Amino acid sequence: MMQKMLLYIDPSITTYLIQAIAGVVIALGAGITVLIRRTKKKVNEKLGIDENRNKEFESDEIEFRE
Repeated sequence: MMQKMLLYIDPSITTYLIQAIAGVVIALGAGITVLIRRTKKKVNEKLGIDENRNKEFESDEIEFRE
């Protein structure tokens, strides 16, 4: 009653499947990173924490000498 089935997976399909899985993993990673940064920013605003408090900034002024 049970018949044996032989399955063939074409190498091009395997490559496509790997690319699709990698794309999903990368997209999820990027989305999670964006959510974490937004959440961190909102929490810092609620708690009154300034992340740039101890950072030094350079001015954007350009000085030309003749």
